[in-house]
Amino acid sequence: MTIKRLTLALAATLSLTATGAGLAQPAAAPAPAPKVTAQTPPPKLIVMVAVDQFSADIFAEYRGSFTGGLARLASGVVFPSGYQAHGATETCPGHSTILTGSHPARTGIIANNYFDLSTARDDKRLYCAEDESVAGTSSGSGKYAASVKHLLVPTLGDLMKARDPKAQVVSVAGKDRAAIMMGGHRADELMWLVPTGLTSYRGAALSPVAAQAGAAIAAALGQPRPPLTLPTDCAAKDIAIPIDKGGTVGTGRLGRDAGNFRGFMASPEADGAVLATAAALRQVRKMGEGSTTDLLIVGLSATDYVGHTYGTEGSEMCLQMAGLDRELGDFFARLDKAGIDYAVALTADHGGHDLPERNRQNGWPAAERVDPALDADKLGQAVAEKLGLPQPLLYSDGPFGDMYLSKALTPAQRKAASAELLARWRAHPQVEAVVTAEELAAHPVSKRSPDVWTLMDKLRASYNPQRSGDFVVVLKPRVTPIPESGLGYVATHGSVWDYDRRVPMLFWRKGLAGFEQPNAVMTVDILPTLASLIGLPVDATAIDGRCLDLLSGPESSCR
Repeated sequence: MTIKRLTLALAATLSLTATGAGLAQPAAAPAPAPKVTAQTPPPKLIVMVAVDQFSADIFAEYRGSFTGGLARLASGVVFPSGYQAHGATETCPGHSTILTGSHPARTGIIANNYFDLSTARDDKRLYCAEDESVAGTSSGSGKYAASVKHLLVPTLGDLMKARDPKAQVVSVAGKDRAAIMMGGHRADELMWLVPTGLTSYRGAALSPVAAQAGAAIAAALGQPRPPLTLPTDCAAKDIAIPIDKGGTVGTGRLGRDAGNFRGFMASPEADGAVLATAAALRQVRKMGEGSTTDLLIVGLSATDYVGHTYGTEGSEMCLQMAGLDRELGDFFARLDKAGIDYAVALTADHGGHDLPERNRQNGWPAAERVDPALDADKLGQAVAEKLGLPQPLLYSDGPFGDMYLSKALTPAQRKAASAELLARWRAHPQVEAVVTAEELAAHPVSKRSPDVWTLMDKLRASYNPQRSGDFVVVLKPRVTPIPESGLGYVATHGSVWDYDRRVPMLFWRKGLAGFEQPNAVMTVDILPTLASLIGLPVDATAIDGRCLDLLSGPESSCR
C-alpha cells in the first residue's frame, strides 16, 4: 500500500475528510494573519513534533529542498544549533528532555537501558520505559511492560493538566519511548505503532478512534509497498556502499513485502500513519477548539529507522526527507482547514552519524568500526579470568557508555578489577576517556552554553547517582560502536560528539515573524519556551532550561 492509499484508507475508516497526512497536496502557506505580539492571546493548541535522529547536519543538508511542512517551519523561528546537551545521545534520554526542561541527570532517563544490580532479573537490565515490577516481564524487546514509571519529573502536559484538568494531552509516536517520555504521567491518550497497528502502555482498550486508526494501519501493513520513485534531487545520493555479509546500502527505494513491520517503520509510510492518527484524534476530540490550550505530541521515528538501517547519506535518507517534508505539510494543511490557532515546535531526540564505509569514501578516511575486544561482556570475562574474580564481572549494553561492576565483589576485588579495567580501557587506541562515578558526582551541572561544554560537562548532564554506572567509557570521534555492518544496523548514534548532540529547534505560529538565531540553545529550553507562550508558570529552579524569546524585536514572549 502506498503512502497516499494508507491515508485515504485511514480517512475513510474514520469518516474524516481525506485531506490529511499522506495526501500529496501542495503545502501552501496559510493566509496572512495579524502579527503575533506580546499581547496576542495564547494559542489554543500546541503541537510538539519530535523527529527521531533528525540531526542539525541533516536539516542543513536538505533545507534548500524542502517545499512542504519543513519549509513552513523553516520560515518561522529557527535555532539551527539546538543541542541535546548531554553525553548519552540515545532515543529515550533525548525524548525525556524535550518536554520536561531537564537534562537526563534530573529526568532519571540516563540511557535506553540501564542496569539495576539489585533487581532479581538475571541480566539486571532495565528498559527506560518499562515497569519491571510486572510479573513475567523482561527488558527484551516485546517482553517488557511499557510504562512512564522511570521518568522522575513532570512533562509540559503534566503541568498543563495540573493547572487545568480540562486541558487535553494526546501523544502519538512511532516508538513507545517517544510517546511515553513526551506524553508524561497524565496524558489522555498515549499510543505508538506496533505490527498490529497501535497500542498503549496502560493496558486499557484504545479509544474508538485510535482503534479504528490502528486497524487501518494494520491493513496497510498487510499489503506490500512497491519501491518509491527516486526524485531527481536524490540522484547524486544513489551510490551503492558494500556492507559485511554481502549486499549494499545507499541505493534503496524503501519498498517492502507484506507484513514487514521493520520495512514499514523505515519509510515515510510510518510517519504518515502517525500524523494521520494524530490529525484524526485532534479532530474527533476537538483539540484546540475549547476554552483552554491543548497539547498534541507527535513522535516520528522513520528517520531513525532509515539512519540505522541504511545510513544517513544514501538514496534512502533522501527519500525519507522528501516524504517527511510532504507528510508534515499535509498534516499542517489539515490543521489549517480546522481554523484553529495552533503553534508548532519541532526538534529531535539526538543526531546521528553515517556508516564509516561511506564516510571513508566521502572525505573521512579515519572513520572506523569499534574493536570487538571492547565489548563489555568480553572485557569483563577476560579481566575476571585474569584476576580470578566471580562472573559476570561487568554489566553494560555495549562497548561504550555506562559500565557497572558486580556487587558480588569484595572491596579488595573491586579495587583490583577497577584498576585492571581502567588500564585496559585507557590503553586502547579507540577510547577517548574513562570517567568514574565519583568524578562525575563531584562535577557540577554546567550552566554555560552547550557548544563550549567540556567532556565532563556532557557526561555530568547524563549522570544520575541512583542509576548511572561505576564508569563511563567514551569512544573517540567517528568510531562507530557497531563492530560490523551486516547486522541490520549499519550506523548509529549515542556519542558525546556534536554530530550526535546537535539538532534543529524550529517554532512556527501563524502571524509569528520569523527569524534565525544561530547561537547554541538546548532542547531543555523548549518546555519553558512553550509554557511561557501559554502563560503557564514554571519553577525555574526545578528545570535546567530557559525560555527562548520567540518575538523578533524589543517585545518578548518570555513572561
